[in-house]
Amino acid sequence: MLLGKHINKYYIKYLWLYLIGIVGLIAVDWFQLLIPEYLGEIVDLFEGTSIDMEALREIVLGVIFVAAVLFLGRVAWRFSIFAASQKTEAGLRRKMFSKSERLPLSYYGKNKVGTVMAWFTTDLETIEEFLGWGTIMLFDAGFLTLLVIIKMIQLDWALSLVVFVPLVLIAVWGALVEKFQAKKWNERQEEFDKLYDYSRESFTGIRVIKAFVSQTRRLHECAKIVRKNKDANLSYARMTVIFDCIIALIIALINAIILGVGGYFVYCSVMGNPVVIFSHTVKMSAGNLITFLGYFETLIWPMMALGQIVSMHSRAKASLKRVSRFFDAQEVKSPDTVVLSDVAGAVEFKNFTFAYPDCENPVLKDVSIKIAVGETVGVVGKVGSGKSTLVNSLLKLYPVDQSSVFIDGSDITVCDADSVRRAVACAPQDSFLFSDTLASNIGFSRDDCPLNIVERAAKFACLSEDIAGFKDGYETVCGERGVTLSGGQKQRVAIARAYLAEAPVLILDDSVSAVDVKTEEVILDNIAKERRGKTTIVVTSRVSTVSRFDKIIVMNDGQVEAFDSPEELMQISPTYQKMMRLQTLENAVKGAARNAG
Repeated sequence: MLLGKHINKYYIKYLWLYLIGIVGLIAVDWFQLLIPEYLGEIVDLFEGTSIDMEALREIVLGVIFVAAVLFLGRVAWRFSIFAASQKTEAGLRRKMFSKSERLPLSYYGKNKVGTVMAWFTTDLETIEEFLGWGTIMLFDAGFLTLLVIIKMIQLDWALSLVVFVPLVLIAVWGALVEKFQAKKWNERQEEFDKLYDYSRESFTGIRVIKAFVSQTRRLHECAKIVRKNKDANLSYARMTVIFDCIIALIIALINAIILGVGGYFVYCSVMGNPVVIFSHTVKMSAGNLITFLGYFETLIWPMMALGQIVSMHSRAKASLKRVSRFFDAQEVKSPDTVVLSDVAGAVEFKNFTFAYPDCENPVLKDVSIKIAVGETVGVVGKVGSGKSTLVNSLLKLYPVDQSSVFIDGSDITVCDADSVRRAVACAPQDSFLFSDTLASNIGFSRDDCPLNIVERAAKFACLSEDIAGFKDGYETVCGERGVTLSGGQKQRVAIARAYLAEAPVLILDDSVSAVDVKTEEVILDNIAKERRGKTTIVVTSRVSTVSRFDKIIVMNDGQVEAFDSPEELMQISPTYQKMMRLQTLENAVKGAARNAG
């Protein structure tokens, strides 16, 4: 059995299906052992000068009845046990997907997407295989082996004793091999994870690869990974084949022993000089030998199944261990969950210090600012100063210290994550779009969003004219990650999506960097009109973008250098002054270039 805290409950849930299947298996095993007996009786019928036709008719009818029972029994166990294993796989996959949504971003920083996808695919399929075929083999082989051994001993214990000695070798060999197979399977899966990761990254970044003419280099790198994957698979397959060959060799050896020793017993019995072993006279007819051979032929399947069970169990055990590590991953949990409701939009940071997981140096240090309800605030600073980290901390994507980040006076560490994210809408730096229509991407935050609402959001983001120029309009498919759109269009789709959420707090994280100045001004005017009375935070590298805002946060090396109105910042913030001078100079150079042209 494959046991573990994440899978045991499914045995209980689908116990009735397993019971139906096991009853079907036992019925099949019990009745199929009648066939060797019928064959032996038929052989003995032909020993005399005449054939008892009535006895032959009864044997034929018995065979027909056994065939009917075998058919019904096999239908029962196939439908029930396979249904239970597939339902278990589906339940585990649903649970894993739910778990994946609750894990922090730091988890996906440590574990690549390809690795996680391998858990969802090959590992779950391996577990399902053992729960299906493994369960069948385990119970079928166990019960059938017990029945056959009893029948063989009843027929002749002396010949049975000669046969059972090699069978012990199979059990010992299986126990020795299982640990090695589990190790080899785990190595195989790890190499598959690397291949999965590399393939996904290559397909995702195909435009970059082509742009830098790196196809040949990437192909050679892929060949190395494929070679390691092949070696791992061959190593595992080699061990499996050796294991199966040794079992097949032992089975052939036992067959030879039965034919040799059993044939000798039959010969001695026919010649009237039966063999005596420990005061036991062995009297064996040709029919008895055929029956004994039939029993052993029936026993071959359980012996072969033993090898497959060992291999299957080792794979499933390794896969369950990988899946269990995913289930046991630490989630971001609040000690006392508070559901935010009727959020006004006040945001406050108190002595906020933050470092990403597994990083020693903090990205933000002792940040203390307070944003009032309805304010439009800009965040500026040089690259790497902590602008995006500051605003993203409001979304509970990473764990933060208690009593450091507040929304409407509520500490977000004790607030329900869903309610926090409903209160804060964000258009991130990386404008991720789904391979779906523009209407679906814009209306992503709502279920069955009406087209007129989508159009209003597109107009807010200054995107409606672009969409009107597309052949399919709002039904235009964006392609994977928005590949069919320009950078500015992707940013504006993200802005429209965030606006449509109608959250009390809206974050635009460098979301207008790829649009022209005129379009940027229209979007900022729309923010001033449409977001009046609601809190808006805009992260940007261009000070002109935020020069008309209520207040501006100036970040410098992870700290707040200043937080005040644009006018006051010109007096108190060296960083803001420098950014203004550089931008004024840049605009002057551009103007001179246009005049010269």
